Amino acid sequence: MKFSLLLLALHLVLKWAALKNSDFKKHIAKSHVRVLIKTADGRRARLFVFDKGSVSSVCGDGNDFDVALVWKDAATGFAVMTDKREDASFNAAAEGKLKVLGMSVYAQWFEDAMKLAL
Repeated sequence: MKFSLLLLALHLVLKWAALKNSDFKKHIAKSHVRVLIKTADGRRARLFVFDKGSVSSVCGDGNDFDVALVWKDAATGFAVMTDKREDASFNAAAEGKLKVLGMSVYAQWFEDAMKLAL
């Protein structure tokens, strides 16, 4: 439940940033990127769509993505995504708790966007 609420809150933060944060707006202005964040079992998932300056999101495990961040489980995803350490995601991937599917360049793009939005 906490993981699903975190993904919903992330959607709201990104929508807000797309309206009010000039650096974030500039970063997403020319991009069309679909980022899926989900658990390995697929029970919790949200697709974030960045479309040339706008941000939208749909709940569920869609197969149409550019990059997917797949967490071992919801508790791990929540813990790492709320961790303040910059290397938390890197460490989770190194430990096999996070898998990146699709084009990893979009994972880096998304991480850069998150830094600007937050």
